This record gives sequence, structure tokens and C-alpha cells, in this order.
Amino acid sequence: MVRLDLPEHFHTDRLSVRRLRYEDAEEIFYAYASKPEATRYISWPTHESLTDTKSFLRYAVAAWDAGTDYSFSIRLKDSNRLIGSFGVINEDGKLQFGYIFSPSQWGRGYATEVCRAMMLLLRDQYGVYRIQSFVDAENVASARVLEKSGLVEEARLPNWFRFVNQRYKVKDCIHYRLPLDLR
Repeated sequence: MVRLDLPEHFHTDRLSVRRLRYEDAEEIFYAYASKPEATRYISWPTHESLTDTKSFLRYAVAAWDAGTDYSFSIRLKDSNRLIGSFGVINEDGKLQFGYIFSPSQWGRGYATEVCRAMMLLLRDQYGVYRIQSFVDAENVASARVLEKSGLVEEARLPNWFRFVNQRYKVKDCIHYRLPLDLR
């Protein structure tokens, strides 16, 4: 199995990105996980209680250790305020990623900043042959982030995914990939 050699902590110009920890639970819950407007386009259900967030963190810690899912908190470097997270699912070198931010932080370029940094880290990992993501076709802001981060549209997929927080309605999606120079 391909294991990623990702740093547990790194910085961008404005952000501090760190492996998720149990201690992040309350901040995650209140910043974005419990907010329906933040989780609308996410594949996991909006957290109803702190118990949901703690359960997710148990999974996240174990999955990192197993090399199957790498989840990071995203904090403002100047205040240490948690504003979002970024996750990478590793299927033996085929990577699927996603991110979420507190609605109070939307429109400030943080998603693009962290996504660009992560693409640089991921593309150089040994054994990685594909880096991809998909968005609800209505999620124009997220599609723009992916494009600004170097990903290219690969396909428009009609009736492709049921988003749990949109009452499982079947949605059209756009699939993106990061072009890789595979030798």
C-alpha cells in the first residue's frame, strides 16, 4: 500500500495547517461542522452534537495512522483561530480530497491558499498517480478554487452524487483532476 509522507504541520502565508487532534473538537463543531450552510456540499452529515465531532475525530486519528485518510485543521496564523479543515483520502496512490471552511471566512482566499499548498505537497508524494476531487455543479465558488489551484475539469457528471445535507437529492457534479507528470 502507498503511504503518504505528509508533514503533520506546515504553514502558508496566512495559515497554519496541522493534523487534526482530539483537542480540536469544540472548535470544529462550532466553526463549521454544525453549520448547515457550511456542510451543504459536503459528503458527511451536518454534526448535530459535539459527540458527532468527537466520533469523527476518533476516525480521523485512526485513519491517519493507517495511511488511508489525512485530515488537517486550518487555522489563521496570526490568531490561531480554527477556520476550516482539509482532508485527503488515499486509495493506494489515488487521492481524493476536499475542504470545508467556516462561513464567516468565505471569500477571503483561504481555500485557494491551502489548496495550492496541498497540491504541491501531494503531487510530489511517492506512488501517487492521481489527485482528484468533485463538486456539486451548483458550487461555483468551490469549482473556482479548484481551477485556481491547478486542477482541470475532467467531466461533467449528470445525476452523479447524493449529498446527504441536500436531502439525498441526486445532483450533477463536476469532476476535477490535478495533471501529473508521471514518468
